[in-house]
Amino acid sequence: MLLAIDSGNTNTVFAILDGETILHRWRISTANARTADEYMVWISQLMGLAKLNPTEIDGAIIATVVPPTLFQLRVLCKRYFNVEPLVVGEEGMDLGIHVNLPNPDEVGADRLVNAVAGHARYGGPLILIDFGTATTFDVVTKDGDYEGGVISPGINLSIDALYNAAAKLPKIAVEVPRQGQVIGKSTITAMQSGVMWGYVGLLEGMVDRITAEFGEPMTVVGTGGLAVIFETQSQVIVLVDFFFNDRGISVIYTRNMVETSSVRRLSAP
Repeated sequence: MLLAIDSGNTNTVFAILDGETILHRWRISTANARTADEYMVWISQLMGLAKLNPTEIDGAIIATVVPPTLFQLRVLCKRYFNVEPLVVGEEGMDLGIHVNLPNPDEVGADRLVNAVAGHARYGGPLILIDFGTATTFDVVTKDGDYEGGVISPGINLSIDALYNAAAKLPKIAVEVPRQGQVIGKSTITAMQSGVMWGYVGLLEGMVDRITAEFGEPMTVVGTGGLAVIFETQSQVIVLVDFFFNDRGISVIYTRNMVETSSVRRLSAP
């Protein structure tokens, strides 16, 4: 079984896969100072509840956009699972896609993993919208090439900015205003309207502009926890896939293991 670790700005997701099947998926808040020992105390409890033994893990791969977390995640894989992890973006790794940017190394691992997963599952051309700490729009051609994209402030980040910068504005949750109203009749409903319809406008406007610039129809796929909310409020999102990163990481791992035919399990101490 494969341990796939996706370390994002807000949360780190650990997924256990058997081939292409996602067996279990757990998340923990991302913390630069968290040690391999702390990770293992947490994940071993969850694996125990799932009746899994760490010795069943025979491979691992890490994708991270938070460089300080990488060392301890490597240690976790080596010390407790006895495997040498692959790392998305490390030298010599074959993603199976072309990155058509002047400086490919500056693209976040999460966006490349999404591109790999999107093309493998849906073909192309695609616009992939990821509702994370940032809301990102990534463009993938029908051949799987990564063409670049757009990075916008994430929804919760915008709400936090309002709350922290304006003394009289309360902290609100992301939800559709009652009866779909736009004109708020209170501070809270006005904020809900601004967040919901402001982001719907962002989605629709950005998809229109990207499609016009790209020059042909594109399938729009959303991912991230808030994708399902915006799918119901805007017609531009055709599909929602919550497991992009897990599937993309698995595809990358399989491709690189097949090509190298290398054994990543460490010898017993």
